[in-house]
Amino acid sequence: MADVHIRREGHAGRVTLTRASALNALNYEMCLELDAALRAWADDPGVALVILDAEGDRAFCAGGDIAEIYARGRAGDYGYARQFWADEYRMNARMAHYPKPLVTFMQGFVMGGGVGLGCHASHRIVDESAQIAMPECGIGLVPDVGGSLLLARAPGALGAYLGLTGARMGPGDALRAGFADLFVPQADWAGAKAALVASGDTAVLRGQAAPEGALAPHQALIDRIFSLPDLGAMMAALAAEPGEFAAQTLKTLHRNAPLAMACTLQMQRDLGREGSIEAAVAQEYRYTWRAMAQGDFLEGIRAAIIDRDKSPRWQHDGPMAVTPAEVAAMLAPLGADDLSFDEKEEGMA
Repeated sequence: MADVHIRREGHAGRVTLTRASALNALNYEMCLELDAALRAWADDPGVALVILDAEGDRAFCAGGDIAEIYARGRAGDYGYARQFWADEYRMNARMAHYPKPLVTFMQGFVMGGGVGLGCHASHRIVDESAQIAMPECGIGLVPDVGGSLLLARAPGALGAYLGLTGARMGPGDALRAGFADLFVPQADWAGAKAALVASGDTAVLRGQAAPEGALAPHQALIDRIFSLPDLGAMMAALAAEPGEFAAQTLKTLHRNAPLAMACTLQMQRDLGREGSIEAAVAQEYRYTWRAMAQGDFLEGIRAAIIDRDKSPRWQHDGPMAVTPAEVAAMLAPLGADDLSFDEKEEGMA
């Protein structure tokens, strides 16, 4: 289809996102097309590896295409989003376990659903323009598409900081946080892809030293504050901390959705560094399944994307207003609706 270019070249299966004008935002049809190609190539002896990239300079994938999800959700139809998320999360888990090398080339914005596409691959390449983030708490959602696991595995308390604030990572920060593997300047990408196609061997990849990350100088402060027991303690500590970094971080926490942040913190702690991708997406799905009816997701989208007034009216006045019982309720098992990894249930929307 027009939004995804799928083909075979040499020893490689190739997928290119072609919605550059929409920052390559991932819609449901694109998700299904990509997943079908990955399944077909998994057992194809003629495909030695898979390359996933995207057209345009501004974004590898700036996230999921939420326009249809919002429109249906406002009309009371939650089933479409739930099926989209279920199939997307299963694809993310499949990518994390893919039996062949999966090489992603990530430029520009790599956010939300883009992280799910790019950051579970075996070989994750970023260039000098990469800006990777999980900004879901700003729209009443939680870091999903397996992002909660990547955050849980980040060094120190960096994952909590990144998940709660949605801060963007340049290439240096992305490598340090575990969202990327190699820094390859954009000028070298064509040659790297050609070598992969010709050889079918990831040994041809050559990374360079990445620019120093902007977050590295703040790691000690991040570890000290974002390892505190709860959001209230973190915000009090930030308020007492001198400097612009602490002030801006506190401002962001005041702006984001309190329920989403409380759940994000709990999810990372539940997963821990040894969690699995299946456990991560299953837990994420419990929140997203409830996000429209019981959470702040529709209001967050209204304020950020639809009306663009940047003034969301969250359910809670602040993080201290969120109770442990409310967090537990958002993350509780869904019974028969829990995410299944049975392929018979996929692609039914």
